[in-house]
Amino acid sequence: MEDKFVIGFEYGSDSARALVVNTRNGETLGTSVKFYPRWKMGLYCNPKLNQYRQHPMDYLEVLEDSVREVLSKCPPGTAEKVIGIAFDTTGSTPVFTDETGTPLSLLPEFFENPNAMFILWKDHTAVKEAAEINKLCKEWDVDYVAYEGGVYSSEWFWAKALHILREDEEIRKAAYSIVEHCEWLPAILTGVTSSKDIVRSRCAEGHKAMWHPKWGGLPSEEFLTTLDPLLAGFRDRLFTDTETADKPVGKLCPEWAARLGLSTEVVVAGGAYDCHMGAVGAGVTPHTLVSVIGTSTCDIMVAPYKEVGHRLIKGICGQVDGSVIPGMVGFEAGQSAFGDIYAWFKRVLEFPLKQILGKTELIDFNTRAAIIDEACEQIIPALSAEAEKIPLSESTVIATDWMNGRRSPNANQMLQGTITGITLGTSAPKIFRALVEATAFGTKAIVDHFINEGVRIDNVIGIGGIALKSPFVMQTLSDVLNKPIKVCNTDQACALGAAMFAATAAGIYNKVEDAIDAMNSGFAKEYIPNAENTEIYARIYEKYIKVGQFTEKKLFN
Repeated sequence: MEDKFVIGFEYGSDSARALVVNTRNGETLGTSVKFYPRWKMGLYCNPKLNQYRQHPMDYLEVLEDSVREVLSKCPPGTAEKVIGIAFDTTGSTPVFTDETGTPLSLLPEFFENPNAMFILWKDHTAVKEAAEINKLCKEWDVDYVAYEGGVYSSEWFWAKALHILREDEEIRKAAYSIVEHCEWLPAILTGVTSSKDIVRSRCAEGHKAMWHPKWGGLPSEEFLTTLDPLLAGFRDRLFTDTETADKPVGKLCPEWAARLGLSTEVVVAGGAYDCHMGAVGAGVTPHTLVSVIGTSTCDIMVAPYKEVGHRLIKGICGQVDGSVIPGMVGFEAGQSAFGDIYAWFKRVLEFPLKQILGKTELIDFNTRAAIIDEACEQIIPALSAEAEKIPLSESTVIATDWMNGRRSPNANQMLQGTITGITLGTSAPKIFRALVEATAFGTKAIVDHFINEGVRIDNVIGIGGIALKSPFVMQTLSDVLNKPIKVCNTDQACALGAAMFAATAAGIYNKVEDAIDAMNSGFAKEYIPNAENTEIYARIYEKYIKVGQFTEKKLFN
């Protein structure tokens, strides 16, 4: 049988990557990674305000460049054998559109307006709006956040939309509809010219927009206008139905087929969030928690209907029919910061390098720049090496992992991080170790919460760059959880999962589970918990809980 290929495309926080994958065995023929040019320059973002926006031109430019580059790395004739393409993106990442479904920031008058751009997942400018949604849900006769863990987050669809509408009169006048990043990309590639024709993602809308068949789709018009009259009319202009990502949206339109160097017969699959497709790429099965570990974490599980029934799992980021694997209930939880915490500490330690050494005239500019770059690159590896040597008995510094708020359990984006137990003898490696332990404790809080809510967890799979590249972090996580952790063999599990959906949508496989069986990459390593460390960490975890309770109830109440 002639080999057929698909393209799995992942849009991460900082960059996008494209994989050309053999549908028969999951072999990767080529990979391309491109950074978003405007994002890399820090445009349209204001960290002091927790504002993070991305321009759609970044997405379109890296799409075209990545696909052409990755095809150039493949054997001649590969492009002609590509039969499908699928996307995963970060989320919730909504943007206001006009009636044609075009993001407002692609119109000349809004091209430089951050409020007209995609609002990145870690944008927390809508904390006030999220609180209002939660208050109204508790008062309303229908609990619209019931299937989203019972708490609405500032990271999600309606909170972000309302915040922009309140903040920007020009956007209010021009906005017709709202679209998620993972829905817009398939629409663009298939030539959709009306917002009403955009196929909506079960994953995105079920987890972040309060969509559920039980109440006929989105929250009622009465609910939305009671929340704020500025939301009037949007419900009718949005959608009623959603689709799982294994369904074909259409085929490449002539314009994009030409731009990408592909055939108009290429099937475009439905979109979903990166972590959900990443769980598929990792080979998720019932009773397995897949932790997608990156700048933040997203913890994904699936369960058969007969196990879940009508039980509602509180305090997570939702349970949605078909959001991960069609035919099963998908669960989502996660941490608002993980790798971002290590990156923050790295930036703190970079200060003297960049501000003092960077200005010295004792060495020439090129040498100075090279030394600084090399030193900055070695900060995390050096901290990890030294932190690993510290006996657990000396883990006296306790930190919480809430530097970017708390996603789950029980979302609270108003929270801030704390570090305590510092003395004059505390070193940078000891602080770093405490930060690593804090991120592991944050994961444990999620795992314990699932178990307490009656969700069985037998296995843990870690995916992402940290899982593959940081043995210290992963061993700490295994010891804290007291569970073995298998690490996915590829650092492109999200893009591989997208490729599996593309293969299913293109008809190579009848269901996603078949694509998983044929195309999975296996595991690179398994971490086994150290019994002695596990016992000690159980005691340290109790201190983490106490510090967290004090932080939440006393400091930021």
